[in-house]
Amino acid sequence: MACSDGTSTSSKPSSKSYWKGRAKAHDDFDDLNPTITYRHLLSNNLGPRDPLRVIALCDSDAFYAACEQVRLGIDPALPVVVQQWDSLIAVNYPARKYGISRMDKVRDAKKRCPDLVVVHVATYREGDAEPGYWENPDTLTHKVSLDHYRRESMKVIQMFKEGLPSGEVEKASIDEAFIDFTRPVREELLKRYPYLATVPPDAPNGIDSPLPPPPPISWDGLGTIVPVRPPKERPKDQGVSDDGANGEPAEHAGAASAQSDSDDGAVEEEDELTTWHDVALSIAAELMLRIREDIRTKLGYTTSAGLARNKFLAKLTASYKKPMNQTILRNAAIPNYLRPMPFQKIRFLGGKLGKALAEEYDVSTVGDLLTISLDEMQRKFGEDSIWVYEILRGIDRSEVKEKPAGTKSMLASKNLPQPITKATQGYHWIRVLAAELALRLNEAREGNPALWPKSIVLHIRQGYETFRSKQTAFPFTRNVTVDVIAGFGDKLWKELVGPGGSTPFKITNVQLSFAGIGTMEAGQRTIEGFLTSRPSSEGEHNGSAAAPTAKPASTMKRRRSSSTGRASREPESSERATAPVEPGAKTKRDERFSFVCDKCEQRIWLSDADAARDANTSAKSDADGGQELSAALDDAIREDALAALRREHADFHFAQELAASMDESVPKRVIRPAPTVKKKKQKTTNEGIARFFGKKPKE
Repeated sequence: MACSDGTSTSSKPSSKSYWKGRAKAHDDFDDLNPTITYRHLLSNNLGPRDPLRVIALCDSDAFYAACEQVRLGIDPALPVVVQQWDSLIAVNYPARKYGISRMDKVRDAKKRCPDLVVVHVATYREGDAEPGYWENPDTLTHKVSLDHYRRESMKVIQMFKEGLPSGEVEKASIDEAFIDFTRPVREELLKRYPYLATVPPDAPNGIDSPLPPPPPISWDGLGTIVPVRPPKERPKDQGVSDDGANGEPAEHAGAASAQSDSDDGAVEEEDELTTWHDVALSIAAELMLRIREDIRTKLGYTTSAGLARNKFLAKLTASYKKPMNQTILRNAAIPNYLRPMPFQKIRFLGGKLGKALAEEYDVSTVGDLLTISLDEMQRKFGEDSIWVYEILRGIDRSEVKEKPAGTKSMLASKNLPQPITKATQGYHWIRVLAAELALRLNEAREGNPALWPKSIVLHIRQGYETFRSKQTAFPFTRNVTVDVIAGFGDKLWKELVGPGGSTPFKITNVQLSFAGIGTMEAGQRTIEGFLTSRPSSEGEHNGSAAAPTAKPASTMKRRRSSSTGRASREPESSERATAPVEPGAKTKRDERFSFVCDKCEQRIWLSDADAARDANTSAKSDADGGQELSAALDDAIREDALAALRREHADFHFAQELAASMDESVPKRVIRPAPTVKKKKQKTTNEGIARFFGKKPKE
């Protein structure tokens, strides 16, 4: 749940005074039924304030357990749990009927349910490039892998996008996503009710005239409708979920029993309150139902969803009745849905901030806090507390934004049950972590081969001390293997702890990560092509039958521009001798890989290796699985390289002219930089509600 944008709102208490404790609440849910005009419907600017906005939160039911159930072909009716070492991290709904919950010990869970199916998560072990499902993985030698769950999560997200091309999908966590239905619902509204697409000639205010009354709605089969007037007795925790990714608390599984089956589609006497936003909600519910069914039939995963007017309410509503269900929160039902809710169970209103609010005003529910005016709340908790004021009234203007497909970093981490006390013990974990990074980077590059990290970073921590880290550049290589990554990790390890570990230490956490992951430019993608040595003839070097392999960029020396300005890269002398050229052999040179300088009238070439290699536009990468370079990409790379070569050659001529024009008799001016004054850093202190989220100062 994201904070609102901090802008002011018209939804304010009628009085600036406030009452201590449970006094009469203001009836200030005054934005629930705005007048919807033709301008609203026909506008292309569908922002957070759109009165026809519909947001959904779709959550996979007990996702980790469901992934293992599908992978192993287990009957969904059987109780399944996912184990990590000695504890449970996911419990499916059949297992919850036995009172089993997350973080229970495996032995305790088996006592409650002897037929329980227990699956340990996959783990990495040294020497394996991929994680596996081992019989008795040991936390002293293995590392947990969540790669399978990440891959399945990506499949679910992709189905959301395919099922709703014009919608916006934001991945909220590994097992849930926000979906903005506003635009696809608008499109469907105009299809079903084409008379709304044209402003009537007799409309009193033209395009700003209200829409005609909405048609009646049938909610049958669309899910559970939160009643406008709920039953007197209602589960206190219903609709509130602060759990993580793999299985909601057991009380949510029983939430459905507290509601009668008549809730599904029941609207009772509120039909006369139907609004155009209700019509939008019903259309979104149809679309959500179809997508959820596709996920169930094609991937085997059941989901639950909540639909409401914003992200905050959609998140709360998704847990109203689970599993395998969707719940719809109409605007008219918002006040009575929120008022009895314990506000400290709302995300970000628990912890220190929630405790401070409860103690300051002697309150416990949302309804209690509605008695506090905005002025009073801001006086006590700062201007940013307008976010709290609005959330309590069901107002959330945060947008649904699709996150970039790529990630800026990748991290593999291991909390060590037994601290590392010798330098030699670290290399085992470096290789284990390197295996995870290699797998994840290679998978990411399958979808986008141009992805590459700028650097690799090693972090270590002793106890509760601050992390220490070292990083180094991670140059491009065609094949990302465990050995390549571990080689860099080993080097960083030696720099951090020393080769022999001369200083005593107890390292309790090791992390290896890629940083600065981004898309390489066209010229960078095959930069190794510009740095490749020309292969020697077969069997020429010391009688070897194989041609020598190309040297990486780090072994090549850049030759300074000569009078011809030829910017090639040549091997060092020791390497040059390993690749003799046959007498009389001629290399075909393609003039497309050169240009003629206007000043010196010389033809300036790219490196010999490039001209020889790239003369053939159908050249393929090496036998380790590279893809064929398209002619278009070759042209783009060549033009980039030639443009850089022209600039370098122009600089060469400029330097020559500058040297010729200098008068040696004129003393050189020495310009000293102005003295810099170091400014003392001022300590910043968190004010308002920010102080309830800040880190504890070091003692």
